[in-house]
Amino acid sequence: MKRLLSILIAMNSMLAISAQESESAVPAWGDQGDGSYRNPVLNADFSDPDVIRVGKKFYMVASDFHFIGMQVLESDDMVNWHYISQIYNRFDEPGWDDNQHYAGGSWAPAIRYHDGHFYVYFCTPDEGLYMSTATDAHGPWAPLYLVKRVKKWEDPCPLWDDDGQAYLGRSQHGAGPIIVHKMSADGRQLLDEGVTVYTGPVAEGTKWLKRNGYYFLIIPEGGVGQGWQTVLRSTNIYGPYERRIMLEQGSTPINGPHQGALVDAPDGTWWFYHFQDTPELGRVVHLQPARWLDEWPLMGVDKDGNGIGEPVTVWQMPIRSESRSLPQTDDDFSGPLGLQWQWNHNPQNDYWSLTESKGRLTIHALPADNLRSCRNMLTQKVMGEMTQSTTVISSQGDCFAGLSCIGQRFHAVGVTPQGVFVETDGQRQLVKSGKFKRVCFRVVNNCIKHTHQFYYSLDGSKYLPAGDPFPMRVGYWKGIRVGLFCYGDKGLARFDEFTMKAL
Repeated sequence: MKRLLSILIAMNSMLAISAQESESAVPAWGDQGDGSYRNPVLNADFSDPDVIRVGKKFYMVASDFHFIGMQVLESDDMVNWHYISQIYNRFDEPGWDDNQHYAGGSWAPAIRYHDGHFYVYFCTPDEGLYMSTATDAHGPWAPLYLVKRVKKWEDPCPLWDDDGQAYLGRSQHGAGPIIVHKMSADGRQLLDEGVTVYTGPVAEGTKWLKRNGYYFLIIPEGGVGQGWQTVLRSTNIYGPYERRIMLEQGSTPINGPHQGALVDAPDGTWWFYHFQDTPELGRVVHLQPARWLDEWPLMGVDKDGNGIGEPVTVWQMPIRSESRSLPQTDDDFSGPLGLQWQWNHNPQNDYWSLTESKGRLTIHALPADNLRSCRNMLTQKVMGEMTQSTTVISSQGDCFAGLSCIGQRFHAVGVTPQGVFVETDGQRQLVKSGKFKRVCFRVVNNCIKHTHQFYYSLDGSKYLPAGDPFPMRVGYWKGIRVGLFCYGDKGLARFDEFTMKAL
């Protein structure tokens, strides 16, 4: 009780931090550098996050949908994260070589550690239930294994019980019901057709936890933007399950706080990760303090005394950090390709290189009608509400190459043999005529004012607007991204570097 009281006092003092403090003094989100953190802890699209602790390290995975790779992140303090590996590098399935699976791919993965191995499970809406394993989260990860060829499953999570029996919980496309399968000990085979254990309002995002003889199913309900976090518990894995809502929006502006991971820290405290749906960045990650009350996990702070937690804005760091760090964004292309990069659908590996021109990324053109159908489009998440991304490019041949900004709509700025152009959903417009061997391109993403702008520079110093400001929205279940591309009948583009910085 004394610890809870001290935490609440600390929270109140933290909430009193002046809004007038400068950005340079207090970061806008994440680790504040004073022993506190401000939500979101990851202000980028890490949708449907799952987190585990192994020893003193924490590991995270998230949905990547049609972007290839599924990044694994690591943290020492639960707030500062960095990329350490990618789980796969392609889908050997029809349509993945020609961009036919927007909004498909990996949905709501689960990461677990059992008997010296990391396991990651996820479903794709069209192909089935996949898993991969590794003895080290840094990789290498085993090639994707198709556990079951099936359509419209989602959100799987394994559990190895105390007697060694393995189970898999999952939901169904359209959100629910929750179904439990017996599974082989190696996690590679389902042993039955499954038993429905719960049907609720948009029940999905299945995550297991076993504690003090109870099986807990930690699930989101109610939908992405309007929902809440539900906890089910039973002394039998097949139920019947008791149900309680343990986190809700309440009086806060944090919509739909749910779908994530309940994790303990080495000191015995508990924490809950969840996402918040935003119109441009996508599903950003929040961290809530949690505590157990009568063997139920209360997440956030119960501000109105109704027994349900609400999200906090500022809180004490779970583990004191030496310095603030964010997932990687910049790349000088000295090799290998940074883990922040993900290909849009399957890469065409014979058409890109980091060695063809040392210290530069080379992308060869492949035929396409527009940016959306462009193969070998390399992308990464926009990290923060106000960012500036810059690249330097030289191109040759009959192609379109440059810097993209994609979401619900596909925007780009680039260079052709005719000059500098901008593209919006396949419609291209020349903004500067001429033949240019080397051009600098920039995009400024302002998700606060909801306006975005491309720029170009012919001397690397003076940047001019390229086209008009444009709005952006999330699309295909993903937040906005920036990227590099080259498409056309023939030719290539070489990228000297890429940088992204907060504004």
